[in-house]
Amino acid sequence: MQVLAGYILFCAVLTVGGWFLAAAMMRIYSGERTVLSPILGPVERGFYALAGVKPDQSQGWMTYAMAVLIFNLLGFLLLYAILRLQGLLPLNPDGIAAMAPDLAFNTAVSFVTNTNWQAYSGEAQLSYLSQMAGLTVQNFVSAATGMAVGIAVIRSFTGPKGAGLGNFWADMTRSVLYILLPLSVVIGLVLIVQGVPQTLLGAAHVTTLEGADQVIARGPVAAQAAIKQLGTNGGGFFGVNAAHPFENPTVIANMVQCLSILLIPVGFCFLFGRMARDARQGWAIFAAMGVMFLAGLAVIHWGETGGNPILGAGANLEGKEMRFGATLSALWAEATTAASNGSVNAMHDSFMPLSGMVAMLNMMIGEVIFGGVGAGLYGMLLYVVLAVFLAGLMVGRTPEYLGRKIEGREVTLAILAFLSMPLGILLGGGISATVPAALTSVQEAGPHGLSEILYAYASATGNNGSAFAGWGAATPWQTTALGLLMILGRYAVIVPMLAIAGSLAAKQPAPVTAGSFPTHGPLFVTLLVLTVAILGALTFFPALALGPIAEQTALIAGQRF
Repeated sequence: MQVLAGYILFCAVLTVGGWFLAAAMMRIYSGERTVLSPILGPVERGFYALAGVKPDQSQGWMTYAMAVLIFNLLGFLLLYAILRLQGLLPLNPDGIAAMAPDLAFNTAVSFVTNTNWQAYSGEAQLSYLSQMAGLTVQNFVSAATGMAVGIAVIRSFTGPKGAGLGNFWADMTRSVLYILLPLSVVIGLVLIVQGVPQTLLGAAHVTTLEGADQVIARGPVAAQAAIKQLGTNGGGFFGVNAAHPFENPTVIANMVQCLSILLIPVGFCFLFGRMARDARQGWAIFAAMGVMFLAGLAVIHWGETGGNPILGAGANLEGKEMRFGATLSALWAEATTAASNGSVNAMHDSFMPLSGMVAMLNMMIGEVIFGGVGAGLYGMLLYVVLAVFLAGLMVGRTPEYLGRKIEGREVTLAILAFLSMPLGILLGGGISATVPAALTSVQEAGPHGLSEILYAYASATGNNGSAFAGWGAATPWQTTALGLLMILGRYAVIVPMLAIAGSLAAKQPAPVTAGSFPTHGPLFVTLLVLTVAILGALTFFPALALGPIAEQTALIAGQRF
């Protein structure tokens, strides 16, 4: 009962926090004055003047998409240059050399696409300049990119005909200045109080009780830990991420970071309802996401607290930090894979097979169970388009959502975006399972080895960033292949969703009538969850049957791999 009460309290705090954040975001994205305007308003206007941006000038979907792609391309080139030249650049007290070309490509793509896949160990392979001016900056702007696209898509679904999608440069700037930056400062200060380091000094050299010299890595950890969670980035300062005691020292720090992962995605659900001028629409999206989140949490909790049947009774504590145990590790695993965050406080490679399968499924269905900041909302709206289309077919009516007709163009674009996930995971993972150069990354034989491949390719294509701990991520094959799939998973969804947004924005909303299909009640929530399950989850069932399901079946029979 104590554990259940803890889960309920977590969900309640998250829901209330998201509700109030949505109210603030409504004012921010509308350009209204906020409590931070006297301080940040001049900074915001200065950016616009310097860049020649007119924030009130709305953009069409193609202009908006081009702005997203150009900005992200420039961010990639800058970050790649920093990583390749870090040995010559300042703020490198430990004298860390330049990153290899293929690894620099993978890392730059990873952080620009909000994936934060780590084929490197940050404390050993990155200078402080790379961590701060490179990775932390991208933690802000890649998250802001997703938020900007999210708000643009919301405008198309809820605004008047011909209103446009807004201005990317204004949306991104406001996301950073008024949402990500203030929240990061608050959370960063909380983490510092809890014992997370924040320093520009080099590694500490201490003498152990045995008289040996021990090197203890440290640096500006708290600042990166705050934004990595808030922006659903996930890339840790240290190689073992939030399992490291310097990134996540206490239960309080753990819970603050876990709430931070989901806060903005939940806020976007309620923001959708506010902008639609019908809060029930936001609650319906939130309910669909929440049902899938709780179902996944229940399976992971059951798997990890029930333990390994071969070893007997007791929780599965392998690969877990004792200060968090099975329960808080289960909550984090569900949150980080559902929210496309990728940070870990336990090693998912050590989870029970079905627990690992749930984490994989969270990524395979796309960013729809809360998902990334902004990305989760527009990912779920992709499934909404498909759900109302299926509902229209079943009742013989032209499908509509919020008064706008869903026609062939929107459905075709939604299917194209949807196909990016099976293309990256099944085709990419299938090739990786047959090419000798790729198979060197696989640690285990049998179904668990296949699970390692499926998890890695789901993580990359789904822009998550976590991995099974035994996976060899740093080979040239994997750094290149997974880098390309991160690009596919990010922009093969963003561009079609912006195209759908442009198409819907040009349509005149029809008034709701007695014959309109209601999209705010339990029936719609059920239909939406089933659409995700049928189109998303069942697409990958054959592959999962050969991996984690086969491993779980063998485990029950007493067979190990």
